[in-house]
Amino acid sequence: QVQLVESGGGLVEAGGSLTLSCAASGLPFGTYAMGWFRQAAGGERVIVAAISGSGSSTVYADSVKGRSVISRTNARNTVYLQMNSLRSEDTAVYFCAVDPLLEELLAKRVDYWGQGTQVTVST
Repeated sequence: QVQLVESGGGLVEAGGSLTLSCAASGLPFGTYAMGWFRQAAGGERVIVAAISGSGSSTVYADSVKGRSVISRTNARNTVYLQMNSLRSEDTAVYFCAVDPLLEELLAKRVDYWGQGTQVTVST
């Protein structure tokens, strides 16, 4: 049974930083691409960042490029999203997702989703 458990969300002031974590279990972690998506109230779920199984390839949405870093520690079955210079428009529920193929993940054809963690940026 695959489980994805996000943590690290919360309330942060604009300009601040936050690091989200997603711990995975029940799958061969190092062979799966991992991604972070977000969904603002009333909006669609959209990609934020993704990383290949080996960690050699990363992709970022334009909205977070230069402000965020996605990384993974395969030995700990965990993927991270460090977000800096947070803005009010970063407020959303952030979801972790996995798929064997990075291309499928980017197309939102995802095998598994986490339950989400709320990030709220105050101004």
